[in-house]
Amino acid sequence: MTHQDFTAFGLADTLVAALARADIHQPTPIQGQAIPPVMEGRDVLGIAQTGTGKTAAFLLPILHSLIQKGGRPAPKTAKVLVLTPTRELASQIADNVKTYTDGTKISHTTVFGGVSIRPQIEKLRRGLDVLVATPGRLLDLIQQNAVDLSQVRHVVLDEADRMLDMGFVRDVMKIVRELPNERQSLLFSATMPKSIEELAARILTKPVRVEVTPEVVTVEKIAQSVYLVPQKAKKLWLIDQLGKPDYSRVVIFTRTKHGANRLTGDLEKAGITALAIHGNKSQAARQKALAQFHKGDAQVLVATDIVARGIHVDDISHVVNFDLPEEPESYVHRIGRTARAGRSGVAVSLVDPSERSKLKAIARLTRQTLEPIDAGYEIPAGSAADSEGDGRRNQAPRNRNRRGGKPGASSRPRSKPAGAEKSGNNGGRSRQGGRRRSGGSERRAASGG
Repeated sequence: MTHQDFTAFGLADTLVAALARADIHQPTPIQGQAIPPVMEGRDVLGIAQTGTGKTAAFLLPILHSLIQKGGRPAPKTAKVLVLTPTRELASQIADNVKTYTDGTKISHTTVFGGVSIRPQIEKLRRGLDVLVATPGRLLDLIQQNAVDLSQVRHVVLDEADRMLDMGFVRDVMKIVRELPNERQSLLFSATMPKSIEELAARILTKPVRVEVTPEVVTVEKIAQSVYLVPQKAKKLWLIDQLGKPDYSRVVIFTRTKHGANRLTGDLEKAGITALAIHGNKSQAARQKALAQFHKGDAQVLVATDIVARGIHVDDISHVVNFDLPEEPESYVHRIGRTARAGRSGVAVSLVDPSERSKLKAIARLTRQTLEPIDAGYEIPAGSAADSEGDGRRNQAPRNRNRRGGKPGASSRPRSKPAGAEKSGNNGGRSRQGGRRRSGGSERRAASGG
């Protein structure tokens, strides 16, 4: 069923007016599929990536129900619970609630770790219509008798696959046991592995399944390109490209937190304004970095996958995969940071020869042909120019074409002795970009749980 505008759903006038003020007029495919069954009170299992409009797909019909039924929440209770894995996602959902409820008396708040719990307890004391929470902090509040979930009418598990990846399944089930049996349950996930199917079977009752497939998300408005670049030459390629005017607002993804910090420092040395954001950063630091990037105070934001789904900034010109992700699904989340709200965008992946298997897995998932183009960059002789390693100082090469270079330009050799690459990164002197170990878990630091 095609909906040309939001009035066709029968949403409350205040919601339609709020959408119009936000310049949101036409439903996305996931909204067109999900809003009607949610308004009917059905449980829904949704498969959709970030950037598809799924937040509005579950929030709008739930808010419509709150407006229609009215009534004040009892102290320490909430009518709606939205569970999400990270602080950034919780804040983003809360921002959407604020936008959609403009002109209504609906109350809401967000709770997550990494900040003082006392103000959150005070907000919960009065009771709320909508509570957006990360699992760990919500369990803390339950244990302190600061919140009562027995009055929840609607529960949403957003980014369910990410919650499971971060080890929150037990926390989620503890929270579900606090909910009433009579409720509407919605589960949204970017992927549908067996673990999510099992979770859905435990939480949902005869759900309606709605789905927007990855290829619909990634192909239409994102120009994707892949360059074959040895790991040790990736920074040289990157610095050359960032000197071009069209690379105006760029998000770069690295594999580890240390890699993000190191690359950020190297870009700054090259005269490129850059900020790092990852699970080891405090909530205040992460919000500050996002705000600065949003304002244009920095050209580049360097991030890890743990915050990939929490970066919501308009007009991102490029997403660069400095390191290919360990899981192919993460590729879709990463490149979804660009081409948002109907805009176009560019996604560039730098692939070391050792990463070809990861590239093939991404191609299978997205059902695309992703043939790497040889960028023409050579490995600086004896260089330790990779973004990660054991933490030894890595000074930027002095004699190289830093800005405005072309992909075909080769980098100059450095005078550093051969074989000085970092341990555990490129697997030895004669083989570049060897198999890497996964960085440590960032679950608690990232989620605030």
